[in-house]
Amino acid sequence: MAAPGLSGPSLGQNGPVNPGVWTEDQDHVAVWPGQHQPLGATWTEEATNFAVYAPEATRVEVCLFDDDGAGGDVERRYVLTEYTLGIWHGAIPGVPRGQRYGFRADGPWDPTNGLRFNPHKLLLDPYALAVSGSVVPGPEIFGYVLPDESDGKEARARKERTLNREDSGPFMAKSVVVHDEFDWGDDDLVRPRVKLTDTVIYELHVKGFTKLHDRVPEELRGTYAGLSSPAVVDYLRDLGITTVELLPVHQFVPEPALAAKGLTNYWGYNSIGFFAPHNAYSSSGDRGQQVSEFKQMVKALHAAGLEVILDVVYNHTAEGSPLGPTLGFRGLDDRGYYKHVDAEADPGTYWDVTGCGNTVDASQPHTLRMILDSLRYWVTEMHVDGFRFDLTSALTRTRLTVDMGSHFLTAIAQDPVLRHVKLIAEPWDASMDGYQVGHFPPPWCEWNDRYRDTIRDFWRLRSGGIGEVASRLSGSSDLYADDGRSPYASVNFITAHDGFTLRDLVSYNDKHNEANGEDNRDGTDNNRSWNCGVEGETDDPEVIALRHRQAANLIVTLCLSNGVPMITAGDERGRTQRGNNNAYTQDNEISWMDWRPDDAWLDIYETTKTALRLRREHPALRQRHYLEGRPAVAGGPKDLAWIHPAGREMTPGDWSDGGLHQFGMFLSGDPLRAPGARGEQLQDASFLIWFNAHPEPGTVALPDQDWVKAGEVVLSTDENHRPGTRVEAGDVLRIAPRSMLVLRQL
Repeated sequence: MAAPGLSGPSLGQNGPVNPGVWTEDQDHVAVWPGQHQPLGATWTEEATNFAVYAPEATRVEVCLFDDDGAGGDVERRYVLTEYTLGIWHGAIPGVPRGQRYGFRADGPWDPTNGLRFNPHKLLLDPYALAVSGSVVPGPEIFGYVLPDESDGKEARARKERTLNREDSGPFMAKSVVVHDEFDWGDDDLVRPRVKLTDTVIYELHVKGFTKLHDRVPEELRGTYAGLSSPAVVDYLRDLGITTVELLPVHQFVPEPALAAKGLTNYWGYNSIGFFAPHNAYSSSGDRGQQVSEFKQMVKALHAAGLEVILDVVYNHTAEGSPLGPTLGFRGLDDRGYYKHVDAEADPGTYWDVTGCGNTVDASQPHTLRMILDSLRYWVTEMHVDGFRFDLTSALTRTRLTVDMGSHFLTAIAQDPVLRHVKLIAEPWDASMDGYQVGHFPPPWCEWNDRYRDTIRDFWRLRSGGIGEVASRLSGSSDLYADDGRSPYASVNFITAHDGFTLRDLVSYNDKHNEANGEDNRDGTDNNRSWNCGVEGETDDPEVIALRHRQAANLIVTLCLSNGVPMITAGDERGRTQRGNNNAYTQDNEISWMDWRPDDAWLDIYETTKTALRLRREHPALRQRHYLEGRPAVAGGPKDLAWIHPAGREMTPGDWSDGGLHQFGMFLSGDPLRAPGARGEQLQDASFLIWFNAHPEPGTVALPDQDWVKAGEVVLSTDENHRPGTRVEAGDVLRIAPRSMLVLRQL
């Protein structure tokens, strides 16, 4: 149903020319001119302003949807007759909060030239603050006519160029008008603002973390409210983490190909709404209630001293390749939102370095503005504390080339809001030249996959010596020191959401991804894992004990390395995915956190908790500068020394010994090199950490020197050395195979 208005406003090449022709004196139009800023839907008691960027469209309608009382919708369409700087806009009076809406954009249908306007497709607002409902897979959501399986090459190509006139409205999720008056109370005062030196990141999935939690009310499990429930908050605080990193919570939809197999995109790396919290994680409703529930979760976590950072996916959208569905961006400005092989010679072919069918073009001014507006919104309105950017290299490209001086990086670095939050890059994309570990500029931190690979290799006896191991333990200065960044530019991790869990890392040599429906072809084969002699679960007590010890070695190494440690949720209690190293389709018990104590590795939980407590209590274990291997005070010990099992410092020959897999790392706390906040000298205990990756027992001599005469065991994966055991300088200790020993100065 069209709304009343001017009789036939004339349409120019770039939009309407107003005013049109009034039909009579004292006439009025249903859509007021409104404003072209801000973008999206802005509610007031008088009217709601709608503004959407579609510079090459010839007509844009805003469509309002109301329940018809029979499970369907009644649609009302209003033509936006104002066009300013590529933005179509208008204000509609009397629109309530919670109103569902979408856009329809008309214009040229010329896919070969990157013009994919189709007024039969309902489009989500790129600036929608909430989304209601879900996308129903089917031919209706595609802008072109879907070919049949029996079609030949020519028939298929013809249909892919043919406009699909089926209405997608009944099959589309809807944008929601939101006006939230959330009371943040004293959140600005209690927000943790954790220094990078003190940060411990915990990567978790909103749904999976609480879906099976018996101490979370059943109606809240798997939701934002469930994540902020007292049982969960207490667990996180007790473990000792400081910062929760949420897997994607921007509104996302599963790929049609997955839906056809009865699967879904569980992880959420398929965004379609960069301002909207994913509605399926809301326990209170999806007509804007998800916004308030998300805010309440953040407020509760902040009150408990926990930061919240988001894993964000701006590098691609859920619309996929040019043969994907038309859900929003493609139907508004295909040539502006997505990178193309050649914008002039071949504007119809996408250039994909994400492996997901499209690459968002962050070099385009409006697209970059949308990304920055989204980031600022999540910081200022949703109070999040930072971001981890998926496939960040894809966003840094100028034309087709990775550019560390790109518009994206430059704009964030100078932004008065964003430059002060945690910024973490996944420093690669799906291309060879996208691998940029160590190359992002300040103030960026980076996922350090070289840390992951090196530490995994060391503990499975494949490191070929300890040279690179030492670099990774001490903050990866070879990667981050040259541009002035600190060791805390390195986000260290052993596992992440993709790949094996910690338990599976020590239980499987090979992936077992049959449940994903791709005949075990998906997922990496480069696992750098060791099953301790038996593939998969076993009842063999010796194998089980070895696996527990290897898991403890890996997580203690992570917690006590210089840099920012990131723990994958559940690793501290032995969560398993049964050998699945690519469980992105598994929205079930394979991926959900199992809270039952029956099969949990609770000894690893206690070990992790102890390691994080030591890190928290001792600044010697998290020093903010690179250690220099020289005394911090005249006549004192070196701030960092690498100790041979014989009790002496390592020599050049030792560093080149590919068979050496046993060594000590001495960290001096007397004094610390960095001064305190008021310039004072700081003192702490010194530590000697012994690593033994050998499959045989070894002996180590404690250096006989003048600075540290006695110590005690504070953490051990060797059951023969219990915490509290006293040791003296010059002692010779026997260390069990594949074990660690942490000694603290007395």
